[in-house]
Amino acid sequence: MSVAVDLAELPTAIAGQIGWCYLLTVSDEGQPRVLAVAPEIAADGSLCFEVGRGTASNVAARPSITLVYPPATPEAMSLIVDGTATVDGSSVALAATWAVLHRSAVRQADA
Repeated sequence: MSVAVDLAELPTAIAGQIGWCYLLTVSDEGQPRVLAVAPEIAADGSLCFEVGRGTASNVAARPSITLVYPPATPEAMSLIVDGTATVDGSSVALAATWAVLHRSAVRQADA
């Protein structure tokens, strides 16, 4: 089961997660890249975080990125956030365009 998250409610949804997430990007060779980051919510609502040179290059070249927040407990839902990012040096700012709480990894019968 998935539950759409209104972007106005994104800060509340993020607060219910574990405090960090995985950033998914794509390299110049088309390979997926995953990095753990801890975004902060800026005054304009963007999600801001620091990355290394390679990741900054990936984001600058392909600014459509995804953040995946693992659930706080095994029974909770993951939060997936898609958006368009801008890069300034090592700083990334993501303007969210879509978010969803995605089903638990634990089957309800197992919970």
